[in-house]
Amino acid sequence: MARAPFELADVRVAPGSRQQIDVPAARLYTHAPLTIPVEVVHGRQPGPVMLVCGGIHGDEINGVEIVRRLLRSRQLKGLRGTLIGVPIVNVFGFVQHSRYLPDRRDLNRCFPGSESGSLGSRIAALFREQIVDQATHIIDLHTGALHRTNLPQIRARLTPGSETERMADAFGAPVILNAELRDGSLRHYAESRDIPVLTYEAGEALRFDEWAIAPGVRGVLRVMRRLGMLTGERRRRPPPAAEVAGGSSWARAPIDGILRPQVRLGARVAAGELLGRVADPFGNAEGEVRAVADGIVIGMSRLPLANEGEALFHIARFDAIEEAESAVESFQSSLDPPPDALY
Repeated sequence: MARAPFELADVRVAPGSRQQIDVPAARLYTHAPLTIPVEVVHGRQPGPVMLVCGGIHGDEINGVEIVRRLLRSRQLKGLRGTLIGVPIVNVFGFVQHSRYLPDRRDLNRCFPGSESGSLGSRIAALFREQIVDQATHIIDLHTGALHRTNLPQIRARLTPGSETERMADAFGAPVILNAELRDGSLRHYAESRDIPVLTYEAGEALRFDEWAIAPGVRGVLRVMRRLGMLTGERRRRPPPAAEVAGGSSWARAPIDGILRPQVRLGARVAAGELLGRVADPFGNAEGEVRAVADGIVIGMSRLPLANEGEALFHIARFDAIEEAESAVESFQSSLDPPPDALY
């Protein structure tokens, strides 16, 4: 029996073909239309429906490039199942270089949304109805917020033997955070529908970080291979097993002032270790930022200006700290250019 076409936004994509679709989202004040760009790759053979999306926060653009490279990958030849690539979900925020929608709502706190609610709620409902509800698996691509950078990491709610755990293990990020769900997020909605979902966090907002993009593309392809969507031999050596963090916490600025970091992203630190100093412009007042626990620095501020209490260094805690350090070092050694040039 021939495989049925894939339907999205009233467009039918035949098996063995691909189609770019502009899903109407809203209009500008000028009445010019805004659309969510989507590309569907519909394989000839049945298999999972994988949604890979970026730009739910409009200024987090590493995901945009990851989706572009994924869709151009030659490994998609002979795809089993269906790939839905959405490089930019929050088109309003993207054109304004902003994390948020015009009404300052965070789209990733608006799911499942409502057709009669706020702008964010309406876009969330549209994205959910037209795209998300068709997926059997999801990878949601993010970066650190403005002026913050993240070590490549997977965030997911893991249960032993689950499909989500299989996906996280296959991705190959150096760190996995067993993260609780946040109300209104895409991940929370997907989990409520029993759709396994990973959030990939890497790099900084409004930047293209090659050390975050290339591993992201490889990670998505690994997951697709694990799910049986891609065939053929693996061309790369499998990455070292990622370590699952038992929790994480932020080290915060003790005073207002100018930050001078003493550690880099990915560094192993001990409880009480000096992470940086915050001082006034003259150096008359100075406060030390110290690690609150043993762990790995998986996120940090890139802005030297800090207010008292501001989160500066994100530290993940591990039961097997040596193994976690080894996984991070192996990841960094595989980067080009080398980590010292990146961090």
